[in-house]
Amino acid sequence: MATPLETIERVGDRRLEHERVSALVDEHDVAVVVVGLPLSLSGGVGPTARAVLSEVKGLRKRIAAEVVTHDERMTTVSAEASLRAQGVSSRRGRAVVDQVAAAVILQSWIDGDR
Repeated sequence: MATPLETIERVGDRRLEHERVSALVDEHDVAVVVVGLPLSLSGGVGPTARAVLSEVKGLRKRIAAEVVTHDERMTTVSAEASLRAQGVSSRRGRAVVDQVAAAVILQSWIDGDR
């Protein structure tokens, strides 16, 4: 079962952000890093998805693990619904919705919904 590990805050320096990912990969002996790909609702690759694909290209050069992308459409909606079902307030939920959405993406990839 996928569970959140850590949220890496954007600091505006990809090198530092990728170093943190690399450290987590090494620390946890990670074989595959799954990156959410924000496709459009129709499944197309828009500007945001292109930016993610560009970052993935850089990440692949920086870390030892395989880096794959996985469709992240509707994961935030799913994460918010899951938090509500657990009785988490919307205020508290805002702080963890990205972690829960990341776990949803990873679990979907693990389950083979690729």
